Order: sequence, then structure tokens, then C-alpha cells
Amino acid sequence: MNDVAIIGVGLHPFGRFEGKSAMQMGVDAIFAAVADAGVEWRDIQFATGGSWTVANPDAIVAMVGLSGIPFTNVFNACATAASALKTCADGIRLGDYDIGIAIGLDKHPRGAFTEDPALVGMPSWYAENGQYLTTQFFGMKANRYLHDHQISPATLAKVAAKNFRNGAMNPNAFRRTPMSEEQILGSAMLNYPLTQYMFCAPDEGAAAVVMCNADIAHRYTTKPVYVRAVEVRTRRYGAYEVNTTFAPVEEDVAPTVYAARAAFEKAGIAPDDVDVVQLQDTDAGAELIHMAECGFCAHGEQEKMLADGDTEIGGRLPVNTDGGLIANGEPIGASGLRQIHELVRQLRGEAGDRQVSGTPRVGFAQLYGAPGTAAATVVTR
Repeated sequence: MNDVAIIGVGLHPFGRFEGKSAMQMGVDAIFAAVADAGVEWRDIQFATGGSWTVANPDAIVAMVGLSGIPFTNVFNACATAASALKTCADGIRLGDYDIGIAIGLDKHPRGAFTEDPALVGMPSWYAENGQYLTTQFFGMKANRYLHDHQISPATLAKVAAKNFRNGAMNPNAFRRTPMSEEQILGSAMLNYPLTQYMFCAPDEGAAAVVMCNADIAHRYTTKPVYVRAVEVRTRRYGAYEVNTTFAPVEEDVAPTVYAARAAFEKAGIAPDDVDVVQLQDTDAGAELIHMAECGFCAHGEQEKMLADGDTEIGGRLPVNTDGGLIANGEPIGASGLRQIHELVRQLRGEAGDRQVSGTPRVGFAQLYGAPGTAAATVVTR
């Protein structure tokens, strides 16, 4: 089995770009990644790609070069990008290829994820009047979690304010204006306890990651970042979080727990070893919950951690240093590769004003995709 190194990352800014297609954004991300890796498109031996809005992201080869390479499309809800990353890394790890690229791209309309409500069995009006899962379900989930673990709703505002501050230092972020905790708490209540600015927004963007057999990484870079593990897990009792249920909630554990445990075990790394973290913050409550599910704290400890500044860029466990989904928004296919882009920049010491001190050595990324698929990735210098 081969070790896998990341040698190049590329990102198209996240936001709104009228007149520019998701595929065009993907092209920009690809060329940025191959340039960062010091290679040409013709050097890429295979590709994987994922998107919610583009059914055939493999067609992007017509725009970057018809080289005849194998291209595998993946879709796994919000875990799509990690699935593309894993598929690409496994092709190298198994020895089928020496160098490949993972690509994610999307262009979502404004509002809730309504472009294909039938995909999860919902009529369009369900999303249009604010009852889709990014508001109603996550509000109920956060409310239950805060109640069970005696966490104040004000802590949710601390999460969002932190991510807006980090996003203000990120030239590629969608929302780049800091917001105070008071502004966030005072914004429109969407689904209690989550206000308008505690949610991310669907938007547009693309990201790409070039990987190679670690044995040849020195040909391209003096700062390789190694992919130690990418693990994807689902629930054991069914997808009750969206439409249906096959077991009481108490009988199951969140898939994030399974994915994180598997990734740490495969990497031979413990949560305490991690220096910088990227978590799926579809809403501020999700970041709190995923902190505990990934093993970075016990349930209920998050309030003190936020109050003490532990998850700030200068804290002992920086979380979402680029602003996360709350500042960047979420083009589903690209979101997880944005996380990897940030971790690579951090581990290389290239994150500018967002740089974690001491040049971190271990990074961790987590994604959660409805109806119950989670992914966890461990990367190291």
C-alpha cells in the first residue's frame, strides 16, 4: 500500500458569480491546483469529481483538456467532497495511479436547497416556506442538544461570531463582514434557537486537490501534506434524520462518531494530537455537536471552551479557521475540498492572517451529509 501526499490545492472563491457556471468555476480550481502542484493537466492520470447541481462533472475534461483519463463521478450529499477525496486517494494508495485530482463544484440558487426537492422526498413549497432540513430539522436538533447538555443559546452566537471573524480574513469567503454576538442573536429567528446568521447559505464555488504517491512527492514540492485517513460512515439504524425512522434516536450513535473513530484509528492519531480542525457548521449548533462527536471534548464542555477562546485561531484547538460554512457558504460538491484547501495552507504555514501559530502538524476535517453519511479526514505534515 502506498502513502498518499497532497501536492497541490486550488480554490475558486465561494459566493455568487452571475454569468459563470459551476463548470467554469471548476476549471479555475483545477488550473489553480495543478499550478500549485507544479504540474500540467497532461500529467494527471485520473480524476474524481462531485457535485449536487451538475450531473456529469466529468464533462469538465472538455474544458481543461481531452486527455482520455479515467474520471469517476461521486455524490454523497454534504459528504460528496470527502468521497471524491477518498476515491482519488485510494486509487493512488492501491497502486493503480501515481498522480490524480479530486474536484468539487456547485452553483446553488438562493434560498434553501430547493433545486431538486424530490431528491429527499419533499415538495418545493416545503423548502420555500422555511421548513426544509437546514432550518427546521437543525433547529430542533440544536434545541434538544442545548437542553440535554445545559448549553446557553448565546454560545451559538459565539460560534457564528468566531466564524465571521475568521471569514473576514479569508479573501475567498462569501461573507467577509464580522458580526457581533449581539447582532447574531438579534437577527431573525428562523427555527429556535437558530437565528438567521447562525446558518450557512447555499452558494457557488469550486475546489480541487492534486495528490500523488508519497514516494514521488519530492519531485513537486518541499512541503507535502500526507493523507493519513479518509473514512466515510453511515448510520446503523437508518436515516431517521430526514424523513423516516427505523429505530429510536437513543439506540443509535451519530455517523460522525463512527467516521471520526475510524479515521483516527487508521491514522494512528488521537484527537489530542490535532492542531487545527475543520468541522461541518451547516449551523452554529452543528459545530458544537461535531466538536464532541469527533472526540475533541465531552458533551457539554463546548460552552466553556468557547468562553475561554479555545476554538479561536490563537486558541488551543482552532476550529474553522477560514470561517467554515457560516462565512463561506456551502456549494455542496466543493465544501469538503475547501476544508482540505484550508488545512493544507495551515500545515504549510501559508494561511496569512489566519495562520495558526507554530505551524500545525496535524489537521482534521469532518463532513456530515443527509440523510446520515459522515466523513472524517486526517492529514499531517
